[in-house]
Amino acid sequence: MKTVATVLRGAVMHERHLPVNNRFSYALFMLCLPLSRLKESGNALLGIERWRLFSFFNRDHGARDGSPLEPWIRAILQRHGLAAACNGDVLLQTLPRLFGFVFNPVSFWYCLDEEGRVRAVLAEVNNTFGEHHNYLICHEDHREIRAGDELRARKVFHVSPFYPVRGEYRFRFSTHGSHLAVAIDYLDGGLLQLATRVSGRHEVLSAGSLLRAWIGCPLLTFGVVARINLQALRLVLRRVTIFRKPSPPVQERT
Repeated sequence: MKTVATVLRGAVMHERHLPVNNRFSYALFMLCLPLSRLKESGNALLGIERWRLFSFFNRDHGARDGSPLEPWIRAILQRHGLAAACNGDVLLQTLPRLFGFVFNPVSFWYCLDEEGRVRAVLAEVNNTFGEHHNYLICHEDHREIRAGDELRARKVFHVSPFYPVRGEYRFRFSTHGSHLAVAIDYLDGGLLQLATRVSGRHEVLSAGSLLRAWIGCPLLTFGVVARINLQALRLVLRRVTIFRKPSPPVQERT
């Protein structure tokens, strides 16, 4: 992966297979920011630790206390024995704040080796109750994560009230040139319950590329929350079972 700040313009798709079928897709754009040069990524429209049309604040990620993000992720990698494998940059793929508002269902931290190969990914998941959990994804031997590789994580965090906290996630990551794709399947009892796809094409981050992305997706973070509530209403009207939210896991990361 290239360690330059980019705008990832593409789409997100969700398809529920069980208990009822419900599929939707919509345009979306995200930022992909190298943590080693985070302060240099701002421009006339994007403020780093400052308010602009779009903004990025450390407090929306990591320890959530506004502290620098790179030492935080490096400490996690060190604890899990990944420091040597992930000795390159870390790229954070996330939604920016728009007019000061943000909700990130999931952000991805791509941890690279010195040759720019992905060795681990931290999936930072948020739910609509203000809770968050981090899934650290890698091969047991810490080898490169290649296109087509399947990596699994046990589900321990409540996201949707229409699914219980059990089962597992199956992740696949693919990068080809300027294209990036993430596939997340949720399985329970070995059956595919929900398929999520995030894909897009990188453009070098600038005020111009950010403006073009916004024109194609003007609601961005507001639209994300609106669609979550709309799809939830549809499932309620179809009388899909609702599961009570359990307490969040004690450990913030696996």
